[in-house]
Amino acid sequence: MGSQAASASPSTSGYWLMAGDGGVFSFGAPFYGSAASDASRCPPNPPGRSMPRGSCWSMASTPDHGGYWILNAYSGAIYPYGDAVSYGQPADTSSYHGGADLWPNSIGIVATPDGRGYWVLEEGLSGLGSVQGFGDAALFGDEATSSHGMGHAGTPVAMAATSDGNGYWIVDSDGGVFTFGDATFYGSMGGRHLNAPVVGVAATPDGNGYWLAASDGGVFTFGDAVFRGSRGGKPLNGPMIGIAANPDGTGYWTAASDGGVFSFGDASFLGSMGSQHLNQPIFDIAASG
Repeated sequence: MGSQAASASPSTSGYWLMAGDGGVFSFGAPFYGSAASDASRCPPNPPGRSMPRGSCWSMASTPDHGGYWILNAYSGAIYPYGDAVSYGQPADTSSYHGGADLWPNSIGIVATPDGRGYWVLEEGLSGLGSVQGFGDAALFGDEATSSHGMGHAGTPVAMAATSDGNGYWIVDSDGGVFTFGDATFYGSMGGRHLNAPVVGVAATPDGNGYWLAASDGGVFTFGDAVFRGSRGGKPLNGPMIGIAANPDGTGYWTAASDGGVFSFGDASFLGSMGSQHLNQPIFDIAASG
């Protein structure tokens, strides 16, 4: 658990942490419910797959921060809370029909700018990232169906949408960044030495840049994303699992699997689950404003 020093006028927006059992922990943000309240929603080790740390790996806030969606990586089920509306789910598509050993992992969910839809990033047996869109989330391609897959060296870990919702970035564990729709390529860590895999991405508010976060706490900036600090090279009680930017892009939080939260720039430290009991490790962090 820890915090980087913030500036004199820190952002007051908050954040949620989500654990593998679907538990949600809110800091400076309203609590709208948790999938952990229903043991059937995010169980560990579901049939056909070993997931000892739980089966829910990703969450996304609605644009007005009045709710959030929780995504089950194994089943492709999506659970809405607060004002989040269900627009469909991978669980109901052909990707999740047939033998469970052939199902992809639904590893990320990203809301459209108006909140009337969302994209789900999946990793299939090919190791490439595929995308499904629901509601008004238009499809612009993915690693599995484009020439991007030819340069594939890592596995997909996260995605982020452009500010107008007409494109998105997919990020791989080796730091590779792949662009679709109107998403612009500003650089990547692909082909460069990494001390630890990349685990998350956050776009700047204007969509003209992005931050990548690695599991050792390193943060890498591209485009108009400004480096505000990192935990790279410093001791961690658990590996980093993600990154979230504050609303005006003047700071960001990184979160670790043990529940530790680290704040940088104008992102306020509002608390964490570091050093507290968790039934399952933390898998995601989402900004609330």
